[in-house]
Amino acid sequence: MLRYTLMRLGIFAGCLLVVWGLVFAGAFPRGFGDSNFLWVLMLALVLSAPISFVVLRKERDRASVKVSQRVDRMKANIEANRSQEDDAVDEAAAQTQAQGQAQTSS
Repeated sequence: MLRYTLMRLGIFAGCLLVVWGLVFAGAFPRGFGDSNFLWVLMLALVLSAPISFVVLRKERDRASVKVSQRVDRMKANIEANRSQEDDAVDEAAAQTQAQGQAQTSS
């Protein structure tokens, strides 16, 4: 997951440098007034999103498999804890019932 995030940030940084260079060279229009930096950030974000979607497909699939495995493990742990709690409750109920029967028979 960290690898995917770092690769995505790398693509964004590359797009940011390219867009900044093109705006500085005059190939792309500058922003209005002091909004030039925001314009460059937004344009870099818009360009990096589809590039990341296509280029990082395999890495995104690997990350999603890891996440789904982690979720499955957590579900199994929760179910194991739930069954342990059920066993403990059943055992306590059986002991209470046995004590109640012992008192009524005395």
